[in-house]
Amino acid sequence: MSTLQFETELERIIKGHHVYKDLPAARLMEKALERNEGLITATGAFRATTGKYTGRSPKDKFIVSERSVQDKVDWGPVNQPIQSDVFESLYVKVLDYLGQKDELFVRDAYAGADKQYRLPIRIVNEFAWHNLFAKQLFIRPEKNELENFIPEFTIVSAPGFKADPEVDGTNSETFIIVSFEKRTVLIGGTEYAGEMKKSIFSIMNYLLPEKDIFSMHCSANVGREGDVALFFGLSGTGKTTLSADTNRNLIGDDEHGWSPNGVFNIEGGCYAKCVNLSEEKEPQIFNAIRFGSVLENVVVDDDSREPDYDDVSYTENTRAAYPLEAIPNAMVPSVASHPNTIIFLTADAFGVLPPISKLTKEQAMYHFLSGYTSKLAGTERGITEPTATFSTCFGAPFLPLPANRYAEMLGDRINQHDVEVYLVNTGWSGGPYGIGERMNLPYTRAMVQAALQGELASVETETDPHFGLHIPTHCPGVPDDVLIPRRTWMDKDAYDRKAQELAAKFESNFTKFDDVSDEIRNAGPKTK
Repeated sequence: MSTLQFETELERIIKGHHVYKDLPAARLMEKALERNEGLITATGAFRATTGKYTGRSPKDKFIVSERSVQDKVDWGPVNQPIQSDVFESLYVKVLDYLGQKDELFVRDAYAGADKQYRLPIRIVNEFAWHNLFAKQLFIRPEKNELENFIPEFTIVSAPGFKADPEVDGTNSETFIIVSFEKRTVLIGGTEYAGEMKKSIFSIMNYLLPEKDIFSMHCSANVGREGDVALFFGLSGTGKTTLSADTNRNLIGDDEHGWSPNGVFNIEGGCYAKCVNLSEEKEPQIFNAIRFGSVLENVVVDDDSREPDYDDVSYTENTRAAYPLEAIPNAMVPSVASHPNTIIFLTADAFGVLPPISKLTKEQAMYHFLSGYTSKLAGTERGITEPTATFSTCFGAPFLPLPANRYAEMLGDRINQHDVEVYLVNTGWSGGPYGIGERMNLPYTRAMVQAALQGELASVETETDPHFGLHIPTHCPGVPDDVLIPRRTWMDKDAYDRKAQELAAKFESNFTKFDDVSDEIRNAGPKTK
């Protein structure tokens, strides 16, 4: 089936009398209520639950093995190939399924705030609340831009359609399939809205480097003097929390491109984790959840309709989707100049990494390629407690190209723009998960603020014997003993053993990078 045939068949479906296109938030919420898709909370947000799929399904994600991408994609467990005939067969079945629905919801939007590099996308949804989610997460075109809108990629989302693995060639009833030649994302079998967001991010991670633009899984903000900071890290490490700073303007909380013009947000909204959310600790996120926002898998009181962010009955991966404009100091359009500071965020479940350390360029490249963190409970199905993992470039699940392609782009830009790089541990201190405690958020904020304001540039450092990291011996607003992880452990020998255990994991993981320089390889942790 040709690309034109794909587009023609889809147009036939979405031009029916039962299609609602580009509805405003109020109307979508009304439709979602009519269809019993969720409820309105006391804050005015729409709350939906997603059943058994409360996180991404990485084992059900595929890229169609097509001639134009065959030699470019980094095939493997992350980028699983699927044949064109399998994709086309499922596409026909999904369109037939959607064609029998009484109502469908369609939205046109952009990915990419820089108009020079943005991608026009179309989202076709079975659920009204999914279309509301798309409205809040992607960039909303101006009215005049919708008149002659031509999408370059289309998401077709049919959560109610369940695949039969034996017949359809999938791994389960769920599938998320990207076809670059057909310019289509096909999603079925899961109600988790985040699959739409991350599919577009994966697409941008393929398309942008082809234009010499560094695509990044990071949040970004800008200070009053125009200084730009990037925060790299996997879900749950603090990208959204730490970039939502009342003293800085938010560029975006998760996905960005770094072009010759500077940094731009790929999205038009935020998809924030809201487990244990409170106005005291995270006022910007808390107050952004209002009319038109989407709450995903958050428990709501039956009588008051107040969200209970501490209740994880559905999942720890509770989420809030809201437009960037809901943050008072957000930059709109969300574009800025070149970064001055880069911060790598990791949630160390071993409890042995320093809360902050300054990286040389070689260490920055090593830790970017390593992407060490802990997968936090709920971010993927089957993850119930923090698990040590290495996610290349702090975003391996979303990178279709080989890791070195992204790492080289980062290295070039660090050199070109003389960027300071820090590694910040938002994980555990005083012991591993289950014994130690999660890093104190006010301390982390103080360390990040000191780094961004240049207060750590000339501070005396202590070299960690296990990881070779340069640890500041003093930071305003943080007790000195907190900065040196070994001092926070009651049992110093236990700390050394655990540190060596993690260092060995770093060494083992890095053996897969066989074409990096000795300078980068030797910048990592060492076992004795």
